[in-house]
Amino acid sequence: MSSTMSITGLAPRATDPADDLGAQPVIERAHRLVPELAERAAECDAEDRFVAANYALLKQAGLVEAGVPRELGGAGADVRELAAMLRVLAHGCSSTALAFSMHTHQVAVPAWRWRHQKVAAAEPLLRRIAAERIIVLSSGGSDWIGGSGEAVRVEGGYRVTGRKVFSSGSPAGDILMTGAVVHEPEGDAVIHFGASMKAPEVRVLDNWRALGMRGTGSNDVVLDGLFVADAAVAFKRKAGEWHPVFQIIATIAFPLVYAVYLGVAERARDLAIGIAGRRPPGEDVLHLAGRMDTALRAARLAHEWMISAVERNAPSAETVNEVMIGRTLVAEHAIRTVELAMELAGGAAFQRGVGLERLFRDVQGARYHPLQAGPQARYAGAMALGLDVSRIF
Repeated sequence: MSSTMSITGLAPRATDPADDLGAQPVIERAHRLVPELAERAAECDAEDRFVAANYALLKQAGLVEAGVPRELGGAGADVRELAAMLRVLAHGCSSTALAFSMHTHQVAVPAWRWRHQKVAAAEPLLRRIAAERIIVLSSGGSDWIGGSGEAVRVEGGYRVTGRKVFSSGSPAGDILMTGAVVHEPEGDAVIHFGASMKAPEVRVLDNWRALGMRGTGSNDVVLDGLFVADAAVAFKRKAGEWHPVFQIIATIAFPLVYAVYLGVAERARDLAIGIAGRRPPGEDVLHLAGRMDTALRAARLAHEWMISAVERNAPSAETVNEVMIGRTLVAEHAIRTVELAMELAGGAAFQRGVGLERLFRDVQGARYHPLQAGPQARYAGAMALGLDVSRIF
């Protein structure tokens, strides 16, 4: 048994490649893609190139619609299965897995609302994802609780301008799920809507040059006077304050995003063990390997905690707290795992060709998603003391 299979517990069962695709669990489909994803990961990283070819593979494998309920034409995967899928994909290409996690959570959230809240308005989008395999983008941290961009009231709707940063997967996107701030006498509000990436008022910049996750295509997307009809507004909320829909988003999305960083840490661990295994097992090697596996176990336990919060099927301020505590712990321990993997592998880890150096850079992205360390600690502290958390983000 390989080290990857033994430590992750995510090995696929044997299947015939000719098996019907729809009958294969999504994790098996993900495993089949890992070798090809890995082949081009270093090249995309070195050239700051979006992993476009990998999106074609994801579509062919039926993973774009993985989270769509079976009744609506998808694979019906729940959040636990989707997280496992993303974790496996990260063993092949961190950037592909992270960019795809943004689409995946934009599918998982309306799927959850369709099933558990009977939100019929989610059905057309979900059916379209299943039938057309469209890619749905998240506008990332730029559209967090505070909102960004500006929506000006015009006849029949709004005229929207804004710049949406960290829009992962933007070169492959069909719909950008985003929002804009409306300045009103009673206070700022945020409208939420889907923007067609084919609209002439929507433009993707080529400006993603980053330390790690270089193939995610997380460019800025500019909205320049986009008209959004009243009927196209999904919901409206107060700016700078948690809304029940954002409690759903935060609870469901972040276990998926952080599954990627867990997968990056697992891949780094496996590479380091492979390198260290070729040397005599001295005491320092044993010590580093043990500390590395301990850190990785902590990351896994924290991620399982995040998944358990989702599986309560009751998103709330409390589940946001549980998920965000898990998010901080996964980040800390995934980063520490990769640091220790670098030390365990020794000087070889400094060479780009080995792959650890890239994983070390990629895992640093775990620091930057909401809730970052400061707001997360304040949120948890306020919850512990029974104080209001509605404006902590």
